[in-house]
Amino acid sequence: MEDRFAFLTEWYDPTSALLRRYQLFYYPRDGSVEMFDVKNQRIFLRRTKYNDMHQEDLFIGNRVNVFSRQLHLIDYGDQYTANKLGSKKERTLALIKPDVVTKIGDILELIYSSNLIVTKAKMTKLTWSQAADFYTEHQGKPFFNNLVQFMSSGPVVAMELMGDEAMSIWRGLLGTSDPAVARREAPQSVRAQFGTDGIKNVGHGSDSPAAAARETEFFFPSTIGHGPSNTAAFTDCTCCIIKPHAISEGLAGKILNSISAGGFEISALQMFNMDRVNAEEFYEVYNGIVTEYPNMVTELCSGPCMALEIHGTDAPKTFREFCGPADPEIARHLRPTTLRALYGKDKVKNAVHCTDLPEDSVLEVQYFFKILDG
Repeated sequence: MEDRFAFLTEWYDPTSALLRRYQLFYYPRDGSVEMFDVKNQRIFLRRTKYNDMHQEDLFIGNRVNVFSRQLHLIDYGDQYTANKLGSKKERTLALIKPDVVTKIGDILELIYSSNLIVTKAKMTKLTWSQAADFYTEHQGKPFFNNLVQFMSSGPVVAMELMGDEAMSIWRGLLGTSDPAVARREAPQSVRAQFGTDGIKNVGHGSDSPAAAARETEFFFPSTIGHGPSNTAAFTDCTCCIIKPHAISEGLAGKILNSISAGGFEISALQMFNMDRVNAEEFYEVYNGIVTEYPNMVTELCSGPCMALEIHGTDAPKTFREFCGPADPEIARHLRPTTLRALYGKDKVKNAVHCTDLPEDSVLEVQYFFKILDG
């Protein structure tokens, strides 16, 4: 019997404003897909080879694009799939502390190289009471006040990581809580490399499934608008989006490192799953202007993207130059050190979007950090 994975999915049909349900079948041997219409009980898409889907994309809660339809994976379609793909899958919170937020690129590289997926991410600044709530289990301990003071002293980056045994892998990447001990016992660990002491020790990782559920809900609540707010300032800024293809290829860490090395400040960061309507609205200025518009929309809603607020003097102009020409091939010939030259594949999958017109820069930042995160 050939391997076949089955998922129950939902697709929002914008024409009829209805949620439609399909069973999605994926055959790993040749990368083919098949879809079955649940309501009408008939085959919707016969088995077809589809190179843009990969086994690692298949987990509950993710969104996958099949021929421009964005499908939300809501459940396993059979017990075999649940056992094979779901048995070791875990979600955990990874919290990057204020002292190493500038090292987020290096930390993301370690996460991707350990076969973990970042499913959610947000830069935020905790208030004293939010930090105290988060660390409520340590209340009454001698270090509690210093810890809360430190955690509310600057931006942090919260991430939900997913993968096989994600909790133990992330805690292993961090190393022991005392960086001095970590330097002796696990010199490659994040705390050994970047940690200072028992409080300024790079990050936090959930220590149990119950803690992971509580801690991810704290930063990424199911009720929109109830979590800690983003850090966008909406002044002297421009917008950058790390596109879904670059996220899925594990390039986000490298791109963030390149941006920092280029002298730009990342003043806000958040992952978004765009639906087609939002992607069309965001790219509306290109509709009828560039021939790639439909494909740009499809790419932007093909998986999670990472929106950044880039802060600096004359940021719209200088950052646009830093990104390079929209076509990576041209960029590699004319401006080989630009982001698109280094990380882009073609005019649609060109690694990053940046604001083209200076007058649109704040509007684009507001679209993500005010409207979509409202």
